[in-house]
Amino acid sequence: QVHLVESGGGSVQAGGSLRLSCAASGDTYSSYYMAWFRQTPGKEREWVAVIYPGGRTTYYTDSVKGRFTISQDNAKNTLYLQMNSLKPEDTAMYYCAAQGRGPYVYPPQPAPFGYWGQGTQVTVSS
Repeated sequence: QVHLVESGGGSVQAGGSLRLSCAASGDTYSSYYMAWFRQTPGKEREWVAVIYPGGRTTYYTDSVKGRFTISQDNAKNTLYLQMNSLKPEDTAMYYCAAQGRGPYVYPPQPAPFGYWGQGTQVTVSS
């Protein structure tokens, strides 16, 4: 099992940057399929970025390609989401999620992810 705790959210102006962190405790998360999702009130949770076990393969939803980067620090057992050139439409609650066993569905869907953090709010003003 793995326990996830996000941090790093906040309020920024459009064009600014934030780095979200997701600290994992318990199991070694680098063997997990890890993803960032986001959700706004009244909408379904949507995936933002995903990193496959081993950390070499990453994918991004179209709306964040070229602006966001998912990465992990195995020594710190921490997942990151670097968000640059933020836009008001990036405003959401951001969650990190982990899935231990495959198959790994792509694009990622929330249901197979068994472990979730509590979320961190990102607000981008115009």
